[in-house]
Amino acid sequence: MPKTINLNRGLNISITGEADKSLKEAVALHYAIKPTDFIGVFPRMLVAEGAPVKAGTPLFIDKYRENICFVSPVSGTVSEIKRGDKRVLLEVRIEPDGKNESEQFGKADPSALSKPEITEKLLKSGLWSMIRQRPYGIIANPDQTPKAIHISAFDTAPLAPDYDYIVKGKGEQFQAGINALAKLTAGKVHLNISNRTSAGEFLNCRNVELTTFKGPHPAGNVGIQIHHIDPINKGEVVWFAGVQDVIAIGSLFTEGIYNAEIVVALAGSEVLKTGYLKTRRGACISKMVENNVKEGDLRYISGNVLTGTQIRRDNFIGFYDSLITVIPEGNYHEFFGWALPGFNKLSFSRTYFSWLSPKRKYTVDTNLHGGERALVMTGQFEKVLPMDIYPMQLIKAALSENIELMENLGMYEVEPEDLALCEFIDTSKTEIQAIVRQGLETLRKEMS
Repeated sequence: MPKTINLNRGLNISITGEADKSLKEAVALHYAIKPTDFIGVFPRMLVAEGAPVKAGTPLFIDKYRENICFVSPVSGTVSEIKRGDKRVLLEVRIEPDGKNESEQFGKADPSALSKPEITEKLLKSGLWSMIRQRPYGIIANPDQTPKAIHISAFDTAPLAPDYDYIVKGKGEQFQAGINALAKLTAGKVHLNISNRTSAGEFLNCRNVELTTFKGPHPAGNVGIQIHHIDPINKGEVVWFAGVQDVIAIGSLFTEGIYNAEIVVALAGSEVLKTGYLKTRRGACISKMVENNVKEGDLRYISGNVLTGTQIRRDNFIGFYDSLITVIPEGNYHEFFGWALPGFNKLSFSRTYFSWLSPKRKYTVDTNLHGGERALVMTGQFEKVLPMDIYPMQLIKAALSENIELMENLGMYEVEPEDLALCEFIDTSKTEIQAIVRQGLETLRKEMS
């Protein structure tokens, strides 16, 4: 029986627009791989506009780690290489040809391969980019051996996709991915599940250590899980991958190709018909939301409302995302809003009378309901962060770029997503996730 870890601190944000359990194919006119999705990557292009590509054809490499390449999710033509200020590479767009041709990497049984052989296969196919490391949240270093590898099989974020639903019928690929990852570490592969997990693909998985988590968000964050199973100390490295990343890794060995297919949840209060869409990584969302969203000024998010990235209607799904959220923009001003009873406002504190309806679901928008002000000690952050660290002191250490203090306060254990709830309930309206990311980048540059 898997051990169970109960978490009492946190906050479940109940908002309307959860994805219905219905699956359909989604057509995309373009796909794009965005270097901005990969922390610490400095891309060097390998193809030019107009070049024909197959699924698995390298598009660019990291110029500081040239063995890590990033590949096309579909067969077609490189239609645009989009750059920003100072010629920073923003997107490599591919127009699909509908043929679904793939580069061939050869089938193999990962249990019969050595660590160097598996590493080489993952690097050559571009799938190494799906394995990331803590600390820093960057793509893992293939020359290192992590003390463990973690996979979170559930997500507790608002409107998060149901991975029990997504993994159905993909047990063979998921198990093959687990077997490959097990060869990359001298420690264990941890599969972390929810107390509500029912999918046999997870419960019957072999070659892993199962741990059950019970509690509110952020119980589904892999960083929270690592903290409670085996915390990261200075000098240690832990790798992690998402459920669909593991399925893609397994498909490489069972099919011999880079299979970029993913299932994405389309959710949010402004979606007319929510559901799950079968598409490919980097798909353009324009066709997915066409004639399926309400009128008005809308915010499109690749990911969830706490940690996702704002995109335009004609933009692309983030490389690691399995959720598209559509909510109203909050570009309005409330006259004496603080004095109203606020029955329709979601609030962590009891500022509004909405606390009288704990099971109610809310329609949220992007309005801050106030401006940024001084960062003050409230004692609230500790109530939503189930980690044995001091969040306020850690944030201030990151602001002051005090490396020694950040190390002592546990910066190696956190990622911005772990403190997203602190940002949500913060009365000072401080961009805490940006501060944490900057602190991690300061540490990474110092350590390198």
